[in-house]
This record gives sequence, structure tokens and C-alpha cells, in this order.
Amino acid sequence: MDVQQVANYLNKPRSWVYENWRPEGIPFKKIGQSLRCRPADLERWIDRQEG
Repeated sequence: MDVQQVANYLNKPRSWVYENWRPEGIPFKKIGQSLRCRPADLERWIDRQEG
């Protein structure tokens, strides 16, 4: 998934994803200049969130 897909999935703006992926620990990997996230990794990250 790219940043836009993750933002859509989380119902957040792209800017929030870019600003918060490191502090929040969203499991992105840099592929060249792009951020990518596996859907299964994102699901595990969501499951670990409180509230």
C-alpha cells in the first residue's frame, strides 16, 4: 500500500500519515523514494493500537 491507500484505509489525510508514520510506528518501508506498507503489517499495527 502507498501513503494514499494507507490514509484512505485509516480515514486520515495524507498529511497526517506523512507527519505521523514514524512517531506512531506505522510499518512503512522506504522503497527508493516511496513509502510502502504491506496490508498485513498495517492490520497488525492497527490491532496493537489502544482505544
